[in-house]
Amino acid sequence: VQLVESGGGLVQAGGSLRLSCAASGRTFSSTPMGWFRQAPGKEREFVAYIRSAGTVTYYTDSVKGRFTISGDNTKNTVYLQMNSLKPEDTAVYYCAAASPTGPYYLRSSYNSWGQGTQVTVSS
Repeated sequence: VQLVESGGGLVQAGGSLRLSCAASGRTFSSTPMGWFRQAPGKEREFVAYIRSAGTVTYYTDSVKGRFTISGDNTKNTVYLQMNSLKPEDTAVYYCAAASPTGPYYLRSSYNSWGQGTQVTVSS
């Protein structure tokens, strides 16, 4: 599956951004998808997960209540709506397609990755 992210940019703290991940080669409804992020000098970390056409979602604790993952099967696109952004959310954000099994929060559970999109939150 090919994944292409878009929607990153520079935003002030408290602002919002919506990231998009367009998938080809596999449908969103049949493939678990995730968002990860990597800040400079840090490991890539899990952010959000979606499967079963959006009926199941998980989030890392630091984004719960602020970020929402969703998908549009007609467009084969997964979104990450990010509200109340904080400077610590600054990172390159990656979407990824998961294998049907494996813990959703582990990088090793994902077998396809996009190129990433930069999100910068200024204070």
